[in-house]
Amino acid sequence: MVEQLALASATIIVGVFGCVLWFWGSNWLLDRALPPRGPQAGRNIGRAARVRPWLFLGPALLVLTVYLVWPVFVSVWLSLHDASGRRFVGLANWRWLLADGKFRESIANNLLWLLIVPAASTLFGLLAASLTDRLRWGDLARSLIFMPMAISFVGASVIWRFIYDFRGEGRAQIGLLNALVEAWGGTPQPWLTLTPWNNLLLMAVLIWIQTGFAMVILSAALRGIPEETVEAAVLDGASPLQIFLRIKVPQIWGTIAVVWTTITILVLKVFDIVLAMTNGQWGTQVLANLMFDWMFRGNDSGRASAVALVIMALVTPIMVWNIRNARREAL
Repeated sequence: MVEQLALASATIIVGVFGCVLWFWGSNWLLDRALPPRGPQAGRNIGRAARVRPWLFLGPALLVLTVYLVWPVFVSVWLSLHDASGRRFVGLANWRWLLADGKFRESIANNLLWLLIVPAASTLFGLLAASLTDRLRWGDLARSLIFMPMAISFVGASVIWRFIYDFRGEGRAQIGLLNALVEAWGGTPQPWLTLTPWNNLLLMAVLIWIQTGFAMVILSAALRGIPEETVEAAVLDGASPLQIFLRIKVPQIWGTIAVVWTTITILVLKVFDIVLAMTNGQWGTQVLANLMFDWMFRGNDSGRASAVALVIMALVTPIMVWNIRNARREAL
């Protein structure tokens, strides 16, 4: 534990001071190469102004190229090769993918996650943002709702596994859900094995985490609504519900869409929760977990890469739309 903390601290220190050294040193060298004085001062200042932004963007572009762009080409290459990545097999991995039952199950589950999680998280976040603004202790309420965002997905999964825990009939139940069922005279259930309800129970974990994110973003958007429009609606006799649905929501629709699509991208890549709670068993498999299974358990880089490219193909259009929408909101 001590070694890990020391390594993490050293990494942070080296990273921070490395960035400072890079930006200071590169600007110092640029000023020496193109001095802003002398007979060519004006020309040098213009050249330096064109070069200087790339000193800041250069490291980020290099990292993005190494860790994002290059792996895409490697994944395409691996998807056309066998498990070892050495023998070319053409479209064999893609034909397997289309015929595989687990892949079809993963696609169906991911679609179910897409339909429920972004909608529920955004809705609960919007309701929380609206209601907490009316409370005197709203800041405390927002802090409590946002708190799950500080927990890792694996940590949240462990917490919720205890909530869904099942110890068998006739044994003392430590799971909160089964304890409540017993208190109400019901029979404890192995919740995480009950298809298709187990998928909904897994989604509850991500909704619990992302509601805080949606609340913070939407709360800021609600506070940016001009008071004049709300006051005019009140004078016209509009009810609080009408003001919320017809005045406030239309004015923050762009922000709602950004929150929705951001959570959608996260849902398409969901992995930790499924791995930690069910490991994709009992009909809960998703694409990211399927990719992990084939890469690190099946030792088949070809099939794992094919699944990874499917995830990328699903995420990219939503991400592009999200970026364009965010730019329009900024104008």
